[in-house]
Parts: sequence; C-alpha cells; structure tokens
Amino acid sequence: MLTTILIVIVALVALLIATGVRPVQQYQRGVVLRFGQLLPQVRQPGLRTIVPIADQMVKVPVQTVVLDVPPQGAITKDNVTVSVDAVVYFRVTDPVKAVVNVEDYVGAISQVARTSLRSVIGRADLDTMLSDREQVNAELRAVRPAHRSGDARSR
Repeated sequence: MLTTILIVIVALVALLIATGVRPVQQYQRGVVLRFGQLLPQVRQPGLRTIVPIADQMVKVPVQTVVLDVPPQGAITKDNVTVSVDAVVYFRVTDPVKAVVNVEDYVGAISQVARTSLRSVIGRADLDTMLSDREQVNAELRAVRPAHRSGDARSR
C-alpha cells in the first residue's frame, strides 16, 4: 500500500516537473506571464523552465517573416483606380511589446501595410507609378509605423 502511494507521488512529481520544461527554438524567444503578469526576463533559446499552472509562455519568432498583402484597390492622384499588391518583410525586435502591446501583431502589421500602400498610391499619379516604380518602393520603405513594425515593399 505504501509503495503504491509512493510510486503515485513520484509519478505526479515527475509529471509536474516535465510540464514545467519548455523548449525554445533558436529562432524564437519566450515571453512568460505568471498569473497574467509579465515576468521581466525574456527566455532565450534552449530548454527553459516555468512554474506549471502559474506560468504561461508565449513563443515569438524573431526571424524575418514574409507577409503577402492581397491586392488592394486604390485611387491614384489623377483619379485612376488601380489594383496593387505587396509583400511585407518584418522581424520582431522586442518580443515583449509584440505580445503585450498588440493583440495580434501580424494582423496589425498587415493593416498598416494596406493603409500605407493605399496612401502612397493616392499621392502618386498613374504615370509615375508605371515609369518610376523605384520611387514608389522607396516611399513605401520609408513608411515607419509608430512601433517600427516592419518594411513594406511592393511587387
């Protein structure tokens, strides 16, 4: 009887320890929330421990992400309707801000890219867009949202 109870206790402790070990990949950083409150240290790559039940780890990729912006209808400076698409390249530099400050940072970057694309197209006339795409691309690269989320480059 005592042996069975001891085996069950050891198994429960081993299970509790196993649930507290989380791998963080080389291309990720771990942001830990304890009962919903942010812990100050970002978890670096490797096997990392958290307190089971109390802690929640959110893994944030820090490599460059390619985000396709679907075709957007926009009106040029000379009132011509065009359909343009883009590709956004971005990389998270502050995992804590990505998790805590924005509910869906990828969606937010997509929305900023769409808005910026329409805005830049609206300031250019069709002739400029067709003849000088590099100027339009340079304007898109120069757009920096308040949190420096990423770069937008048109195709």
